[in-house]
Amino acid sequence: MKAAVAHEFQTPLRIEQLAQPDVKPGTVLVKIAACGVCHTDLHACHGDWPVKPKLPLIPGHEGVGTVVAVADDVDHLFIGDEVGIPWLHSACGHCEHCLQGNENLCPSQQNSGYSVDGGYAEYCLANADYVVKIPKSLSFVEAAPLFCAGVTTYKALKVSDAKPGQWVAIVGVGGLGHLAIQYAKAMGLNVVAVDSTEQKMSLAKALGADHCIDYQLHNPAEQIQEKLGGVQAVICTAASKAAFSGAYHSVKRGGKCVLVGLPNDDLPIPIFDTVLKGISVIGSIVGTRQDLIECLDFAAAGKVKAIVQTESLDNINHVFEQMQNNEIQGRIVLTMT
Repeated sequence: MKAAVAHEFQTPLRIEQLAQPDVKPGTVLVKIAACGVCHTDLHACHGDWPVKPKLPLIPGHEGVGTVVAVADDVDHLFIGDEVGIPWLHSACGHCEHCLQGNENLCPSQQNSGYSVDGGYAEYCLANADYVVKIPKSLSFVEAAPLFCAGVTTYKALKVSDAKPGQWVAIVGVGGLGHLAIQYAKAMGLNVVAVDSTEQKMSLAKALGADHCIDYQLHNPAEQIQEKLGGVQAVICTAASKAAFSGAYHSVKRGGKCVLVGLPNDDLPIPIFDTVLKGISVIGSIVGTRQDLIECLDFAAAGKVKAIVQTESLDNINHVFEQMQNNEIQGRIVLTMT
């Protein structure tokens, strides 16, 4: 099978021919039709984070396709099922987090395209208990970005506890942020979108944002506090100290600042203001299988649609260059044919 493989950090991926995986107990083999490209894939291939991925590595955690082989002990999936392989490859199932329905916090979890091989390949071996079926109304290309970008932003909005009619700010209108705006509107929230350039402002407005703030022209926190008295919650998808600072200072008393983006820097938290104003700073990591099912249902109902550009698997290194240069609007999805 053809696959894109990282052999060393900070070097281009190689397109190689590898042996097709065989199913083993508890797994299914998925013929990959498409795989979304996430910034996490770039971080993995660069070795940016404290916990390093395995090498060599086939990246990709937004792989979608058709089940072509099923282990003998798997009885809930069948050949021909259309499924997606998310970031959460597996969890232990018996720790306190798994038992509480927070499997995405399991300390023993394995992650697709990081600790196990992922979807930048024509075939991918997946844990049968953690793949999720794709609703019939969604194509593979439409569904792929929802298996990370979609569920990540949907979960972040859920943990924000913002209620219909309240205001939320979405910081960053990129691969995650453009979906966060749509999920927020579908959940009945009022949305302030924060980013830069006329193109991003126009996109945010087209997606339903009620207010758009260009941070190169205005101070977002000052504008939000002056016009709205602060927002109930802010979802920070951007990965910079400046973005976090603006996000934090946009929250009203008793509100929540939800962090999704992963910069390499430490982020300073104003302790005095946090305590005095009762502000919660929350980290939100991807989501559970149930969160993923819910986020897919929004898309299947036509309430959320990822903006997608397709590229061949062969062009992955060019896609990574575009990502580094911030040249991508929406999400890139690799196709295998």
